[in-house]
Amino acid sequence: MATATNNSRQPLESIYQHLEGLIGKVLHTEPVSGGCINTCLKLYTLNGPYFLKYNNANAYPGMMAAEMRGLKLLRDANTVSIPAVTGQGTIEHTDFLLLEWIAPGKEVKNYWQAFGESLAALHRHTTPNFGLNHDNYIGSLPQNNAPNPNGIEFFVKNRLKPQVQRAVQLNRLPKNTMLLFEQLYHQLPNLLPTEPPALLHGDLWEGNFLTGPDGKAWLIDPSVHYGFREAEIAFTQLFGGFDSRFYDAYKSAYPLTYGFKERADIYNLYPLLVHVNLFGGSYANQVMAIINRFV
Repeated sequence: MATATNNSRQPLESIYQHLEGLIGKVLHTEPVSGGCINTCLKLYTLNGPYFLKYNNANAYPGMMAAEMRGLKLLRDANTVSIPAVTGQGTIEHTDFLLLEWIAPGKEVKNYWQAFGESLAALHRHTTPNFGLNHDNYIGSLPQNNAPNPNGIEFFVKNRLKPQVQRAVQLNRLPKNTMLLFEQLYHQLPNLLPTEPPALLHGDLWEGNFLTGPDGKAWLIDPSVHYGFREAEIAFTQLFGGFDSRFYDAYKSAYPLTYGFKERADIYNLYPLLVHVNLFGGSYANQVMAIINRFV
């Protein structure tokens, strides 16, 4: 459970005053779960409840602004439910994001099928380049989204290489790992299918969606960019996976190229490397097992 500290109380009062014109006076607050990066609160106001998340702007510069832009991009796609952004800013070195409050609901009939179909519709939104017109974060790590028309080049230069270099520098992967990955990079054109860039949530696992008051899946905490849609599907399977009805519906709406099961681990090297750099532990063994299988 995330809680506000005494040191954050004064910036919070300034934030509440700043937001009063948008949401009215904050009557009281309640801490809610928000992971290890942000402190999160449910704000009770005369205009109803809101969700506030905030962090140290010096520690994670631009994080909330990037998340706001990503949420708006996903919401504008009008395919899957996304919380509306009410406000964002930085006050007294505290970066904050205010969202509509999504009250928990009960899953409707065909919940997983609808979720799969809506994600497939999201992935049909495309653009000429992989990446995005701004950088953001994956967890607490900066994510470089410099646009590139070549998907494999983007995957290598903007995703795998920075994380491999960081892991080696932190001594969480052996030094020869970089050479092994170089061998993999040369093989990728023959291993991954050619597809247009797809609009992705970017960090889609069971902790980053919830069931809203309408009984449908709502996506939260995105790491938005245009990338390989297979990478998104692979990521959903990394930590236990979703209901099989989700995958059946997705594949029916937007079939995957033959052989996805065999190459899913290649895409998951990126989130696994992120976890190596954030947490260490057994994630390094998973990365090495995958890389050794392909090279």
